[in-house]
Amino acid sequence: MSTILVAADPARQVVAEATGTMLLVAGVVGSGIMAQHLTHDAALELLCNTLATGALLTVLILTFAPVSGAHFNPSVSLAMFARGEMTWSRAALYAAAQIAGGVCGTLLAHAMFALPLFAVGTTVRTGIGQWIGEGVATFGLVLTIFGCRAGGSRNVAIAVGLYIAAAYWFTSSTSFANPAVTIARALTPTFAGIRPADAPMFLLAQLVVAPPAAFFARWLALPGG
Repeated sequence: MSTILVAADPARQVVAEATGTMLLVAGVVGSGIMAQHLTHDAALELLCNTLATGALLTVLILTFAPVSGAHFNPSVSLAMFARGEMTWSRAALYAAAQIAGGVCGTLLAHAMFALPLFAVGTTVRTGIGQWIGEGVATFGLVLTIFGCRAGGSRNVAIAVGLYIAAAYWFTSSTSFANPAVTIARALTPTFAGIRPADAPMFLLAQLVVAPPAAFFARWLALPGG
């Protein structure tokens, strides 16, 4: 979630982004499946999903930040590009790795729980309220990253994990806030899924707000902004 480490091996950076995103999505989808197996209470299912996702995201950022910056999110890479901290080609390569890793994460979760590997989401997630929710979730995420990164990857990891956990509950969309995760979740009919037809507006909201959030952090003169 920090700036790119210029001296790092680009191949390792891309693999780190793909691997981190794969594990993140496996955690999001897998914890949703497990919660459904253990309870039929929607609020409890969401709570279980929240705790697993927030905890896992914190660990993954701590693990992969020294290699790739631990973006795991095309919106974050886009924000870095908009600020001149990544080249367009590197940002595009990161995004491709994140999307591929996310799709593999869904397949991995399905395999772990003996579900059909290939499927599509069936959960309806649409409407202006949810689109606004995705914009708010992503704007806040990018602002959190730029605001906390002066303290190093440990501060970013903790802040992002807590922010996403909170955003699961205060946003109408339950805070996807990530195009790679959204695409991956369109490929599962389980608790974490989203109908493919509903995904494009989520993607648009996530991508449109990322650059303004990055520049807003700079305008505010946040320590890492």
